[in-house]
Amino acid sequence: MSKRNLTLLTDLYELTMMQGYFYAKDANETVIFDAFYRDNPDGNGFAIAAGLEQVIEYIEDLHFDPEDIDYLRSTGIFKEDFLEYLADFKFTGDIYAVPEGTVVFPREPLVKVIAPIMQAQLVETALLNIINHQSLIATKTSRIVHAAGGDGVMEFGLRRAQGPDAGIYGARAAMIAGCIGTSNVLCGQMFDVPVKGTHAHSWIMSFPDELTAFRTYAKLYPSACILLVDTYDTLKSGIPHAIQVFKEMREAGIPLTFYGIRMDSGDLAYLSKEAKKMLDAEGFTDAVISASNDLDEGLISSLKNQGAAINSWGVGTNLITSKDCPSFGGVYKLAAIKDKATGKFIPKIKLSENEEKITNPGNKTIYRIYSRDSHKIIADLICLVGETYDENNSLLLFDPVATWKKTLLAPGTYTMKEIMVPIFKDGVCVYHSPKVMEIREYCKKELDTLWDETKRLVNPHEVHVDLSNELWHMKTRLLDAYHFE
Repeated sequence: MSKRNLTLLTDLYELTMMQGYFYAKDANETVIFDAFYRDNPDGNGFAIAAGLEQVIEYIEDLHFDPEDIDYLRSTGIFKEDFLEYLADFKFTGDIYAVPEGTVVFPREPLVKVIAPIMQAQLVETALLNIINHQSLIATKTSRIVHAAGGDGVMEFGLRRAQGPDAGIYGARAAMIAGCIGTSNVLCGQMFDVPVKGTHAHSWIMSFPDELTAFRTYAKLYPSACILLVDTYDTLKSGIPHAIQVFKEMREAGIPLTFYGIRMDSGDLAYLSKEAKKMLDAEGFTDAVISASNDLDEGLISSLKNQGAAINSWGVGTNLITSKDCPSFGGVYKLAAIKDKATGKFIPKIKLSENEEKITNPGNKTIYRIYSRDSHKIIADLICLVGETYDENNSLLLFDPVATWKKTLLAPGTYTMKEIMVPIFKDGVCVYHSPKVMEIREYCKKELDTLWDETKRLVNPHEVHVDLSNELWHMKTRLLDAYHFE
């Protein structure tokens, strides 16, 4: 897809607020916004951050073309001197973010924007659109890959995605989270990821008979011969014909390097076990038995529990749409405003009757705390920028709501790592985004830092996200100040 200027990919109120700032405030007033989410999708124990590379591309190309300004003028909402200001608009601020493929948890910043208020306000919608979508699909994929238990999972969802962009970038996110390939050829081209696929029922139906169709396909693709066996009768026709073709290949001396069958309908547990018996009986013990057909992590887990002989999974609709949890719920909230006189950030807080909607104020970063012995995550600690920690000292963690719940980590039992990294400084990108397959490897290592209990698909163990003592006291002072006004 050709490069597009996405500057107008925004909600109208971002632009009307910008015009309001232009006339009512100092347009150069520096602020901090945090992008974060409140609840893990699908009741999962974590999420996977994704989409940063597309955020970088969006920020680097942020500008208003003459036709954009003409359109805004035609709405009758915007004044001429504000439109003239937009003609030279560009992003000049700083951005910090958690790298793609990182496991993340609710309420911690995934992206932090430090910029003049008009710039920071404008980027909200597109930033959330990109991060929310790819993080959602990556998280959903991680559940499916976990359910597959080491079997290969292929992303097959393009035709059911909500439009081309969702198909392309959803497949990208799926690759980050552990898929071994995608059927999406454009995604393969754009991001240098493996593309995989077999053939459709129409291939079989277009030939005089099933056996001829199989023989023709095997002749064309002998090193990647996966035959779809459920067009007519899986057990009486499809599998016997596939076995006959595999025998002919073996007798002709054609190496059976990657071969097998795919089933797209029927009782997959029963059919796969019967298929395995039939293939094994003829010496094809290493044949791939692949399944598709509206799969998700729940159905894959069930099939595994039933002893299904499937060792490769093609997952489409339920992955690319995250069908049972179609939104990520990321938000973007003001956290601080810089005082021009002192150069210090004045913390800001959003109040709510709902405790989970009260924001964390100030200029923050995240430290991830690991067990020194197991290298598993103990907790995440949101703290203020500038706070320092010494792993040779004890560390007291406490629940920011139920503060009596405390954990004291002894010196030498834990390690800490700051997980937010600089992406833009003064409007210039200072971060090199890895290739998708490199992010995939990083994500795999990230998942290894989670305890098995956190990766459970049902009722996972919660990884605690705590506040530093200094941040907690800042938040409490602000809450008390508003309470007593």
